[in-house]
Amino acid sequence: MLMNMRDLLAVARENRFAVPAYNISSNMLLTGAIEAAQEADAPVIIAIHPDELAFVGTAFVTMALELGADASVPVVVHLDHGSSLEQIMVAIRSGFTSVMIDASELPLEDNIAACKEITELAHKVNVSVEGELGTIGELDEEAEAGAEEVVFVNPDEVKKFVDATAVDTLAVAIGTSHGLYPKHIKPEIRLDLLRDISAIVDIPLVLHGGSGNPDAEIAQSVELGICKINISADMKNAFYRKCREVLQNPVLREPSSIYPACIDAMKAVCRQKFDLFKTTGKAALY
Repeated sequence: MLMNMRDLLAVARENRFAVPAYNISSNMLLTGAIEAAQEADAPVIIAIHPDELAFVGTAFVTMALELGADASVPVVVHLDHGSSLEQIMVAIRSGFTSVMIDASELPLEDNIAACKEITELAHKVNVSVEGELGTIGELDEEAEAGAEEVVFVNPDEVKKFVDATAVDTLAVAIGTSHGLYPKHIKPEIRLDLLRDISAIVDIPLVLHGGSGNPDAEIAQSVELGICKINISADMKNAFYRKCREVLQNPVLREPSSIYPACIDAMKAVCRQKFDLFKTTGKAALY
């Protein structure tokens, strides 16, 4: 069942759970995410970054939309970190049900203007819009692009931004980063900041860079209003770690021989996230 993000996360916010957004860039990852969601009876977000979209092509989006429409659980197909009107329009024309416009590194007024332009266009065709305040860090060269240094969201700007842009969801920078944390860095979410933001606005909040953070902090963030959590590195790391293990057998060459075990490894991570975010079983609410 295909949905947009606004309708999906309205239920999540009312019932205090979060929906994982898995960054997907291959058929195997797509299959794993949809299967894991159906097995958990959980809603799911298929997130595709512009770099990933450039790799897989728009025909891949058609496949994701078809699998989402046929799924027994709610599915959103979402453009992650779109940075230009051109990228957003490609996504909308390709059938994405939700888009993100990330102008967070611009001054506040420019960020507002960029997001307002997108919401005015996207809402006309029932596509939901995610904006972002503050900047997300970047931990390794394989991670999605991020800022060299996290800039925490300013609570004083949140209501002005939401009111002026009419975004449906808001990603807030509260200490997370894209990628996997090295051993010398201790991840820490500013839960005090999240508590302040949740008291200011009544739209669903989004946590980017959700891989590698302590489970206890993630669980608390859900209690405090986070309704969508982006997961990429944790899931892909499990998939390709198993892939390297399977390929130790030099005889294997068929995808049907190589990838099922990799998909299972990925699905184990997805199941853990569904349980942690309290998403398991929540498809029944839709």
